Amino acid sequence: MSTATPAGPATPADPDPASPPSPWTRKHLLGLEELSREEITAVLDTAESFSEVSNRSRKKVPALQGRIVFNLFFENSTRTRTSFSLAAKRLSADVQDFTASVSSISKGETFIDTARNIEAMGCDVMVVRHPTPGAPHLLSQHVQSSIINAGDGAHEHPTQGLLDLMTIRRAKGKIEGLTVALVGDIAHSRVARSNIWGLLKLGARVILCGPPTLVPRSLERLGCEVAHRLDDVLHRCDVINVLRIQFERQQRALFPSVAEYSHFYMMTQERVRKAKDDLLILAPGPINRGVELTPEVADGKHSAILDQVHNGLAVRMAVLYLLGGKAPEAE
Repeated sequence: MSTATPAGPATPADPDPASPPSPWTRKHLLGLEELSREEITAVLDTAESFSEVSNRSRKKVPALQGRIVFNLFFENSTRTRTSFSLAAKRLSADVQDFTASVSSISKGETFIDTARNIEAMGCDVMVVRHPTPGAPHLLSQHVQSSIINAGDGAHEHPTQGLLDLMTIRRAKGKIEGLTVALVGDIAHSRVARSNIWGLLKLGARVILCGPPTLVPRSLERLGCEVAHRLDDVLHRCDVINVLRIQFERQQRALFPSVAEYSHFYMMTQERVRKAKDDLLILAPGPINRGVELTPEVADGKHSAILDQVHNGLAVRMAVLYLLGGKAPEAE
């Protein structure tokens, strides 16, 4: 991959006055369900520009200089929190991390009051992860800052869905017409829901695969195919996105054992050999080697797991820029 210089192609930080206006006019990013095909494409196209910034010798641009971004995380996170922090810093924003366990919430302060106090400090964008579905939506109704949903319970994780879409588009050159299988714990996965909405709106065929207890037939109403045997659909897939078993969200055992689950659904070298030659394998992480996929597959030529991490930084730069770098009309 060639290294671009600051004199190279224009980025959103160096706008081209001849460029057509962006279809993005939203104040918040709460989920992919509410976005149009054009809005999703606008984020992906903007992310491509910011991907070039990461290859420069000087990796910072002044797009959000003077803006303040708060990371409000009420659940543990490594990749998402770090990625948002680094993305904001590369856009020259001031970044402040918030940890619920050492905040006034532990003393009885409400979620909304905490956010309002943070906003009073001059916050422009709040990146919110919360175990309760709909928490970022609620917050967007009570503060003036832009809200980015970084994962709300089992509802949605829009930036993960966007970075998965970017990874597929970069590897395959398109999304429309592809067959993408989401394999694993679909019932409890916010990543699965964001992927479903994004893939369907961009014209992909989506297969949801896993045990009946984790992939109920009722999910067909979303416009997806449901399958309970990976080997039956493997040969049709252009992309397989391997999802983690969400043990922390399950109230009871939903399959006999991890060993049995791995026997039927783990991506192994044998299954890769039975699939298309150009199969693309994704995994949002954290990955459980030996459960959802073998180490050989995770590190093999079909895997784009590290590409997802790289693209995640570009996607989050794009989202922060679109929400905080301009003054978009309120929804």
